[in-house]
Amino acid sequence: MAQSILFVCTGNIFRSMAAEYALRAQLGQQSSYQVESAGTEAKPKTIHPVISNRLIQKGTDPSAHVPQALAKAVIDRNDLIIAMGLGHREFIQKQFGLNVPLFNEVSFGEDTPILDLHEALPDWERDIKEARAYVESVIDHIWESVPALIARLPQFPGRQRPRRLWHRFNL
Repeated sequence: MAQSILFVCTGNIFRSMAAEYALRAQLGQQSSYQVESAGTEAKPKTIHPVISNRLIQKGTDPSAHVPQALAKAVIDRNDLIIAMGLGHREFIQKQFGLNVPLFNEVSFGEDTPILDLHEALPDWERDIKEARAYVESVIDHIWESVPALIARLPQFPGRQRPRRLWHRFNL
């Protein structure tokens, strides 16, 4: 079974971050799982107040979160990599040669992405209330999906890491 879990989205300030904080909160401090998140295009950014406030309402504080860029070292230290969207799954396959499941696939067996705001509402800036409601609904979906994700983790053993071989050289 996977002992380290990585969630991947684009900027690492919305979906993957919410999944990381939701899973950590629901596993509790005594969990043996290592959980982190990263973004395919992560840059130093602050978390939007709508996102941070919703996570605070859920009981977790993301104020110390620093967006992390997806890199080989991040991939290599994790057993199970979970993509939030189809583009993330495709990016990981192309860049790292790994086939990874989507969040909804691990949680519910559904091959459906969790869309970013601009994907779900291309003109989101025209209706800020609708945009806010969408962002909050995504965080709620992620949070409410974590118990199902935890229950299904044994079905996703993660990557099999190659064993290190030590050779004795006779000189």
